[in-house]
Amino acid sequence: MAMFVHLTSAANAPRIRRSGVRAAGVGQGGARGVHCFPVLASYTLTHQWLRELARFGSRGGLVAVQVRLDDAEEVLAGHYRDRARDAQATVTAAEAVRRIATLEDPRGWEVFVPRAIRPREIHRIRSAPQVVGWRYLPDAHGTRPCTCFGCRVRGGHGARRLLERLPHPLDGPPPPPRVLLARVAAAGDPGDPAALREALHWFGMRGRGPLAELARLSGHPDPSVREELVWAVARWSTPGVADLLDRLAADPDPDVRDAVEAVREP
Repeated sequence: MAMFVHLTSAANAPRIRRSGVRAAGVGQGGARGVHCFPVLASYTLTHQWLRELARFGSRGGLVAVQVRLDDAEEVLAGHYRDRARDAQATVTAAEAVRRIATLEDPRGWEVFVPRAIRPREIHRIRSAPQVVGWRYLPDAHGTRPCTCFGCRVRGGHGARRLLERLPHPLDGPPPPPRVLLARVAAAGDPGDPAALREALHWFGMRGRGPLAELARLSGHPDPSVREELVWAVARWSTPGVADLLDRLAADPDPDVRDAVEAVREP
């Protein structure tokens, strides 16, 4: 029998003892099942996912659920990055343990059981220290964090201080609206397209904005400015955005019309 560890909130422990582990995880291809990791000789590697999972919150901390599976049970095994590429391999439970145990660096690897775990397959449930493992990704500690729009963790611990300390040249944090409006005014009338596009780029990172002051740019002679205006205001909650997009949807330039259609797609 192959032994695995599934990490979950301590609040789920009573239900797991009664009914097993629900197939609440999502694997490659959208399959539903349970994520786990083989029990290795190294306690740290076995519980490497603890700190990463703890970032997303848990009631009462995390517990380790030890699961016994038949050696011939088919599971998916691979690095977590392989999941998005549908590159995780279908192997037996015994083979998944063997492959991961022989890796030079098994950090970031996972095993996915494409079904629920039955109560009789639960070996035991025990508490686990909350300080084991890596956060964000293996080897992240000591590496300068990236604050680009795609990498930064919104609402995470110290996220705002990190953005202020390491601002990204393209992804902010954006300057205050008064500074951006001053740049728009300094660009002239109708205004330098490059300066206006840069200001609109920063406005697009905000949840609201001075729509009345920027609406005039919908008549700018450069279509690239009008297109950037679409992307800037598309996700604003400011009243009047829908009316402005309605006007730009009839713009003579096809790129502007395509931008409006793209931001309105569900």
